[in-house]
Amino acid sequence: MIKKAFIVIFACFISTSLFADFKEGKKLFEQKCAQCHKGYISFKKLKENFYERNNQLLNLEIPTENMLAWAIIDSSRKIGDPNDEEMRLIEIEEYLKNYLANPDTNNSICDQAALKYYKKKEPLKITEEEAELLAEYFMGYKEDRLKNMPEANKVLSSNYDEKEILKEAQNKGKHIIVYATSKTCYFCKKMEKDVLSKQDVKDIMAEDYIFLKVDVDYVKLPFGLKKHFKGMTPTFFVLTSGGELLNTYPGAWVKNDYLQILKENL
Repeated sequence: MIKKAFIVIFACFISTSLFADFKEGKKLFEQKCAQCHKGYISFKKLKENFYERNNQLLNLEIPTENMLAWAIIDSSRKIGDPNDEEMRLIEIEEYLKNYLANPDTNNSICDQAALKYYKKKEPLKITEEEAELLAEYFMGYKEDRLKNMPEANKVLSSNYDEKEILKEAQNKGKHIIVYATSKTCYFCKKMEKDVLSKQDVKDIMAEDYIFLKVDVDYVKLPFGLKKHFKGMTPTFFVLTSGGELLNTYPGAWVKNDYLQILKENL
């Protein structure tokens, strides 16, 4: 019993210590880096900026905070093995120290389509402790952002304002999903239980979409979607941030198929 209690206490200590390091790393980033690196911009908007607008939309001369975290942790050129966090932390520390001291674009892990737009970075020396704290911050960045990001799910009432919805979508660089449902729809309830309520699905939707639930028995579909609605619930309409219809998906979907729908519309 004493041994089990010790293990629990030790695990809590480690968890608290890592969280403290993350918080200190975040504070360090805000003090030393945030004046140059902009905060979060959705990847949908970043893709549009670099791949469709030749950087004319955002005019970025340096990667954003979430671009850095993605390049280090999730990109094809990511640093370290995700299955060995301890060694990965060390490798990220070393990379940060070496790259900041000698910021050669040939050694950059940033996306090549964006790299050509960035201005030359001046060398910056950081201490061992600072490198460790920044590494802790980047390793915990995605989980922290998703945890603190407000869900973009809304249940539309009869007095909704289309202009406000579009304004929010455009400001956040997000697509819109309109979910046509009704209280008597068995397959809607099943899909909400088996798919829409799952945390990973909610995280992806919150990342790239504004999700609007519409009970079609009581509320009119927004954005002129009535003419595209065949009366089947559930039906999912995917629209651009400007309200232009991209695709219509009638019927219920299993989790993997629904995730593919989210992916293919970005």
